[in-house]
Amino acid sequence: MTKAILLIGLGRFGKHIARKLYELDHEVMAIDRQEERVQDVLPYVTNAQIGDSMNENFLRSLGVGNYDVCIVAIGNDFQSSLETTSLLKELGAKMVVSRAARDVHAKFLLRNGADEIVYPEKQLASWTAIRYSADHIFDYIEIDNEYAIFEIALPEGWVGRTVGEINIRQKYNINIMAIKRSGKMDLTVTPDTRFAEGEALLVLGSHKDIQKCFHI
Repeated sequence: MTKAILLIGLGRFGKHIARKLYELDHEVMAIDRQEERVQDVLPYVTNAQIGDSMNENFLRSLGVGNYDVCIVAIGNDFQSSLETTSLLKELGAKMVVSRAARDVHAKFLLRNGADEIVYPEKQLASWTAIRYSADHIFDYIEIDNEYAIFEIALPEGWVGRTVGEINIRQKYNINIMAIKRSGKMDLTVTPDTRFAEGEALLVLGSHKDIQKCFHI
């Protein structure tokens, strides 16, 4: 489903967001105070304007209430990020997602209108620490503070056995979402699915249970 998205702040983080939204075929209005940044994202967005997001009249002219999501990707000016977040909500924005650089920033943004917070430095740091602290972890997606999805190498002792025989859902409360074979995901996992050497698993569970089951 195509969404209408207002993207404010076109630094490195904002530009990456613009490119990804373009790949996902969403309609994006991009905003920044610097003309050069606006010019850089023109190939990836539906429309773009040069403007100050702390200017209430400018924001009002954009009709912020018509967007499904407003993303505040400003990273190097917290005052601007905070005021923009607050103004968006006052002007009727349905959903405001704001970037935070510090924990204290996240708290103030949430108190002043942000519905959700993205914390790229902290989130990437967590991913890097988990991904590269164990040789058998290939990828990691945090769902919340308790649950995550891991792409993990098949334990040697599981080769030749079936999902039902391993029974990690019952033993560890972990769900096997898919099996990766030769770079392709197989989502048709049943209790009779038999594991083979060289496969990887996509598993969902709590951090504690996954660490215990896979000796992370």
